[in-house]
Amino acid sequence: GRVYRNDHDITHSPMFHQVEGLYVDETVTFGDLKGTLQVFVERIFGVRSKVRLRPSFFPFTEPSVEVDLSCFSCGGSGSGGAAVGDDGRCRLCKATGWIEIMGAGMVHPRVLQGVAIDPEEFTGFAFGLGIDRVALLKYGFPDLRLLFEGDERFLRQFSGLA
Repeated sequence: GRVYRNDHDITHSPMFHQVEGLYVDETVTFGDLKGTLQVFVERIFGVRSKVRLRPSFFPFTEPSVEVDLSCFSCGGSGSGGAAVGDDGRCRLCKATGWIEIMGAGMVHPRVLQGVAIDPEEFTGFAFGLGIDRVALLKYGFPDLRLLFEGDERFLRQFSGLA
């Protein structure tokens, strides 16, 4: 669905489309979350892609993490690659070797209680990502705003993708 926030530049939009994942079952672990995210990233960005999790805060998950993708432009080195700047550093990852792509975490026990699920018996994980930003990264176009301008010459190049 649509999400609104105060963020607007070539890689962020004040309105974007978010996909959320939720998995609840007996004995779901943080390892299940990390493995799911790794497979997700590999399927979209290729098998050499890696995932890094950094501690963060989201009100409905605990623990919560920001999920980073290894930079496919510079190979995670922070320099060189297709997006090299005048200084030899990678512009795509800002010379860090990593690109933030989503937030995730283990479903907070109070969330489970709020929907009459016993957190002593069930656990789960959740994640959310902007599909507009994923498209920008996957297909390498220069400005997220191109998706919303309605230029058929730009949009036509994606019509045959599935």
